[in-house]
Parts: sequence; C-alpha cells; structure tokens
Amino acid sequence: MSLPMAIKQIKVGFDNFSYIIYCQKTKKSAIVDPGNDIYKLIDFISYRNFHIKYIINTHHHSDHTSGNIQIKNKYPNVELVTSIINEEKLSDKKYLFVEDQDSLQLGYISLKFILTPGHTEEGICIIVDNEAILTGDTLFIGDCGRTDLPGGSLSQMFDTLQKIKALPGHLIVYPGHDYGDKQSDTLANQVKTNKTLIAKNLEEFSKIY
Repeated sequence: MSLPMAIKQIKVGFDNFSYIIYCQKTKKSAIVDPGNDIYKLIDFISYRNFHIKYIINTHHHSDHTSGNIQIKNKYPNVELVTSIINEEKLSDKKYLFVEDQDSLQLGYISLKFILTPGHTEEGICIIVDNEAILTGDTLFIGDCGRTDLPGGSLSQMFDTLQKIKALPGHLIVYPGHDYGDKQSDTLANQVKTNKTLIAKNLEEFSKIY
C-alpha cells in the first residue's frame, strides 16, 4: 500500500529546485518555490489532473517566487503561503501567513512550518508528513544559504541550523538549489558531513566563510 505523500523535485533554471508536494489519494497538491520554467510544474500537474491548493514560498527572492503570478492567474483559487514575517509587507488578502509550528493539511498530508531566519529574515522550512523537509535556501547539501544579502544574519543562521539539527535524523532534506554532490540526503547524514552543521558555536561557524 503506497503512502499518500509524494514529492516531485523539478530542476528549474540553472540550479534551482522547485517542488510539487501531492497527496496520491486525493490529488491535492502544493507548489513550493516556483521560480523559472514554470511550464515544467504546470505540465506535471496538468498531466496528472492534480488540484493545486497552495503555492508556498520559502523566502522572497525572485528565483523562488517569480512564477507566483502566472500560476495564480491560471489557477485563481490557489492560496499563496508565506512566513508571518511578511505580513506587514504583504497586506494583500491573497496571502496565507504561517507562524512557527503552524500546520496545513494537503489531503491526507500534513505540512508543518518552521521559521528559519538567516538567509532572509522571513525564511521558512516545510516538514512534510514527518518524512521530509524542504529547506529552501536555508540548508543545502553540504552547505547553508549565504547570509550577506539584505535581511541575512550570520547569528540567526547559526541558531536556525541548531534548530534543524534537533529534528529527526530520518527526514530527507530537499534543498532549494542543486549545489551539493547529491540532490537530497538524510538529515542524519548532513549532521555528520555538512560543515555548517558540524560547527559547534557561532565563532567556529563564522570562520567557515
């Protein structure tokens, strides 16, 4: 018997990943970080006759959000999901704002959100059915997101990585970019091998860059 949860990782642009999370029992789906090449996402969804319920942005950078409007225009009932930190910036009622530890249902699938500032102040990660974690530009395979862009913070990133390290090791990490030697990995293996997760304190972490 197959599990209801499934995740499709789709490479868009040069090295970005977009994702489609879908419930195999109900065909309800969510698009995560639609950046470039959104036709790849729409083709995957249309061919399988999925019902798109959410567009989820892990952070505001355009390579993760540029497809929002086109998808929303094609599927007007879709809800846009973003961090509560964006509430004052985005007063439009089309947004659904999530706080730390909030959950949404996608058919039989549970989507749990954690706030993960560091790369940007409003970063979020998504834990899917306690089986996988979509980390956007917070955690890559073998590295973490840069903190020298507007809204970035080295100390917040270190704290965020400690938060992620404490999660169950069996979670499969799906990053926002194809920067590592593989496209996904267990969190347990990343804790052992990822230099940014190995760093024991902020001083040690700051010397990595």
